[in-house]
Amino acid sequence: MSNIETQYQQALDYIYSFVDYSRTRQDNLSPENFDLARMRDFAAALGNPQEEFKSIHIAGSKGKGSTAAFCAAALQEAGHRVGLYTSPHLKDFEERIQINREPIPRANLVELVEDIKPHVAAIPRLTTFEITTGLGFLYFAQQGVDVAVVEVGLGGRLDATNVIMPEVSVITALYLDHTSILGETLEEVAAEKAGIIKPGVPVVAAAQQGEGAVPVVEAVAQGRAAPLTLLGRDYLYERLSASLAGQTFHIAASPPGLAGNPPKINIKLLGEFQVDNAATAYAALQVARERGIPIPEDAIQKGFAKTSWAARFEVMRREPPVIIDSAHNPDAISKLGQSVEELFAGMSIIAVFGVSEDKQIEGMFSELLPRTEYLICTQATHPRAMDADELWAAARPFGVPGEAVPNVGAALQRALEIAGESALVLVTGSIFAAASARIAWKT
Repeated sequence: MSNIETQYQQALDYIYSFVDYSRTRQDNLSPENFDLARMRDFAAALGNPQEEFKSIHIAGSKGKGSTAAFCAAALQEAGHRVGLYTSPHLKDFEERIQINREPIPRANLVELVEDIKPHVAAIPRLTTFEITTGLGFLYFAQQGVDVAVVEVGLGGRLDATNVIMPEVSVITALYLDHTSILGETLEEVAAEKAGIIKPGVPVVAAAQQGEGAVPVVEAVAQGRAAPLTLLGRDYLYERLSASLAGQTFHIAASPPGLAGNPPKINIKLLGEFQVDNAATAYAALQVARERGIPIPEDAIQKGFAKTSWAARFEVMRREPPVIIDSAHNPDAISKLGQSVEELFAGMSIIAVFGVSEDKQIEGMFSELLPRTEYLICTQATHPRAMDADELWAAARPFGVPGEAVPNVGAALQRALEIAGESALVLVTGSIFAAASARIAWKT
């Protein structure tokens, strides 16, 4: 192992030596463990690097990573130097901190970790995510990014990223998730996500299912004098075509709406939900332009057409099909099923399913299993991953044949054997299971 690789591993060991709520069990995920005061102190100790660049801040239950990717690609196409901060990573830690879609070099990460150690030591109870967020902001400032697209880690109101003052705040689709932290109702979840709304800063919100979320977001925005742009009301959009080659849709502000000659957008990400994400990103970029970030219309169209985002209805092989997705709640599973039926109508599904222990297992099975011919329950190498045998026990009452194969790579191989040349292999559930499946597929 080279010297830089050794130092890189030591840097990661240091980062992960702090409390990491993405890798702790559900009974430790409590609201009192989340507090912006530490992050504010840490950012101040670093010289408030988040104030050195413009930003777009994105929260939501589903789609925030894809929305961030669309925004970053369009901004880069417009000639900006673009930071992108997302989590979790799929393979390597440095994926979380990117400039123009290039992950932070390991040598830079090692150097930054050494630089921040005295500041970390002076602030009690900093977490892994807070430290990583500080590293990201510091790297973006040092490298002179023009704008950073910043994805919320968890929730919004008390998330470490919420120390930024963005040009526009974005809220993607909202569902019940992480209920022990964010609340038991959609209204409570919406209130936490809407916590990223800043006084006077415009906010763009995706069209929402149900009736509970939008009034909450509207009330928070109004209370903070933050102009609200709502997809489905202030921007209308309609999908025009969908195939394995990609999708097209058109979108326009309302008024005038879609009656004239609205822009036609092409994306290669699959699934109708990605049209929702792209439309939300489109509206956010229009607001960002009004806030002084130059971005021509053709840069949006070219950037969106180039956007990729792994493990989101990712077709690893077309014939016979292998799809890896990270649908981790009942609504996302429902949308995933609709996309499978649309693009692979009539094919039998061999599902590989692994999920974190805090998820709505019964609701997810209710959406997944009626579409499934054979189920293989698996378990990512992650502390919050639900035990594969327990997951299979929860699936048995649904009457679908299956088994438990704890190792994700072995589960994928088993699914491929069962599917043969005639069935579709679908890996879904947690991002950690999806990431493990991608690594297994590519090795």
